[in-house]
Amino acid sequence: MAGRAHPRPSGGLENEVVACLAAADRPLTAAQVQAELGDDLAYTTVLTTLRRLYEKQALTRVPRGRAYAYQLVGNLSETQAGLTARQMQKLLDAGTDRARVLSQFIGTLDEDSERILRDLLARHPGPDQTSPASDAQEQRPQ
Repeated sequence: MAGRAHPRPSGGLENEVVACLAAADRPLTAAQVQAELGDDLAYTTVLTTLRRLYEKQALTRVPRGRAYAYQLVGNLSETQAGLTARQMQKLLDAGTDRARVLSQFIGTLDEDSERILRDLLARHPGPDQTSPASDAQEQRPQ
């Protein structure tokens, strides 16, 4: 990054790599991603970013010669949402008082976001709840 006037924000390179792969019509190797980004990035930096995205299950990879070619698991929107959710969970797990963190977060939501959150919570059973399908399996005579 010596030649960069401004450093990337946290997660900026991941976002650039994800956008590059979303724009591609085929899986790309690290060298191809590096060339597409048109930046002074080191090959190892691009390779590390691709590996981390793969480990986060945002990418799939297929062997291509002695390298791997990478592509998004879903579309751009799904991938970005998954990465954001993963980061939110990581930050939540780092906190010492989950209730306070969640309360502060909810307090910052606008009405539309709060409505979306309420709708999502109503549709998804919590960890202590079971779905009707699992209830039926548990009650099956043996």
